[in-house]
This record gives sequence, C-alpha cells and structure tokens, in this order.
Amino acid sequence: MVFPLALTYSQSGYVLVAITLLIVPIAAFSFIRSGGAWREIGKGRFGVMHSMTPPRMAQPSPEIDLAIQAAEARQMLEAKSYRRLRRGEAPLDVEAEVAALLDPELSGGAGKRGLDEKLRAEVRELVVARNERRMRHGEEPLDVDAEVERQLADLIGLGD
Repeated sequence: MVFPLALTYSQSGYVLVAITLLIVPIAAFSFIRSGGAWREIGKGRFGVMHSMTPPRMAQPSPEIDLAIQAAEARQMLEAKSYRRLRRGEAPLDVEAEVAALLDPELSGGAGKRGLDEKLRAEVRELVVARNERRMRHGEEPLDVDAEVERQLADLIGLGD
C-alpha cells in the first residue's frame, strides 16, 4: 500500500515546484486586481482621517483676560515662594513680583511685553550675523531693527 502523503525526497521537490508554479500566477493576478482595495484602507465610515477636521496653522490668539492673567501669575509666584520656603530660602514678595510682571510701565512698555534686554541683544546679534551671511551671498541686507522686532513678535506669539 502506497500513501500519497509519504513522498520520497525527490518526489517532494517535484510537488513543491508544481505548487509554486500553480500558485505564483494566481497570487500575482490577485495582487494586481487588489490595487483599489489598498487605496481604500483606512477610509470609509470608520476612517480616522474623515472624522478629524484639518488643523489650522495661523490662528489669531484670543484676547487675554487680564484678571485671569493676574490670578495665574499670582498662583505661579505663590507656588514659587512656597517651594523656596520648603528649601529654607527667603520667600518671595508675591505682590511686588505680580506688580512687576503685570505693570506694563515697569516691564518695559506694553508693546515690548517686558522682554529682557539680554534676549533682545541676543536676537540682535543673530540678525546681524544673518545680515553678514546674506551680504556674503550677494543678497540684500535686512533692516536690523525691524527684523529684531519681527522675530521677537514671532517669539512671544504676537506675529501675524
């Protein structure tokens, strides 16, 4: 009695080649016909991309409520003072710090938003270096003061 499953080594090679030659064209035909199905993956009723609104890049920042801003600044400074007390350091004068942060006259004017002069000097150095590179490449130099103001406005979120 001969069992068809009990093949010798030479017969199993022939069976493997026969199966491969039979299956490869069927698989290639199926793969070619499934091109439209691949484009539909992730779409449809439960697709994630259809249910999400596209992100908006340049949204104007909402108006800041000064009372909320003052309350948040006070909370931040009280927490900082509490941490200093826990470390054994002298506490902060919260009222003076809040006044210095929120008073536009003490912090350098409303338009400048109390920017640190060191930051302004550093941005100015970067703009001057960029101007030098532009001039080496034969490009027109930038107006340094206007570019510093533009970059600072972009940095703190006031830019267009």
